[in-house]
Amino acid sequence: MRHFYLKTRLQIKAALCKQEEIAEYYQALIPLITKPLADIPLMAFDLEMTGLDSQFDQILSIGLIPITAGVLEVAKAKHLLVKIVGSVGNSATIHGIVDQQLAQAVSAKQAMDWFLTQTKGHVLVAHHAPLDLCFLKAEMIRSYHQSLAFVAIDTMAIERKRLLRKHDVIKEGTLRLDACRQRYNLPVYAGHNASVDALACGELLLAQMASIAGNEKLNLADLLG
Repeated sequence: MRHFYLKTRLQIKAALCKQEEIAEYYQALIPLITKPLADIPLMAFDLEMTGLDSQFDQILSIGLIPITAGVLEVAKAKHLLVKIVGSVGNSATIHGIVDQQLAQAVSAKQAMDWFLTQTKGHVLVAHHAPLDLCFLKAEMIRSYHQSLAFVAIDTMAIERKRLLRKHDVIKEGTLRLDACRQRYNLPVYAGHNASVDALACGELLLAQMASIAGNEKLNLADLLG
């Protein structure tokens, strides 16, 4: 039932949407909702930001990597730097992006145009998706004067559910991307780069899917929070 509710919600949003780009984004998602997960084009993504408050902090970079028929398309991975107002400040110690690197970056509006184009017809995948989606929605409002209801699979939420079936309490740090990957014997990557983290998230999702379903087919509703 959940996928029918989601499909109906997207149909209503597409019909009521006044922004053509966003209406088309919804329309491209609608036929995907009832397909088996293996047949749905996915897009793992990650953002680097100046901080964690979507109302005050800004997006610095976006990493994308498509997943098609259960395969990460590494050759199609993309990375985009985004101009900000002001300086990156002390946040550079976390993400490694400095002001000079942003001199040739695109504007936030151009970044949102690019994101919609690249992810159109894909279900998003992120680790701790609500955080990244808050930043995207806030920037969509600034750029298009309208929010956008993204459809996203959250690898952190999947892992939380799996762990709570075995443990009453989840220890601090257990749900970090690198910690989750370790439980599936995935390789260690240097973190805080949007492209690398998008790849790491995509690999984690595929490992989770294999562990959850085995040889059985999953539906999108099985992995949505």
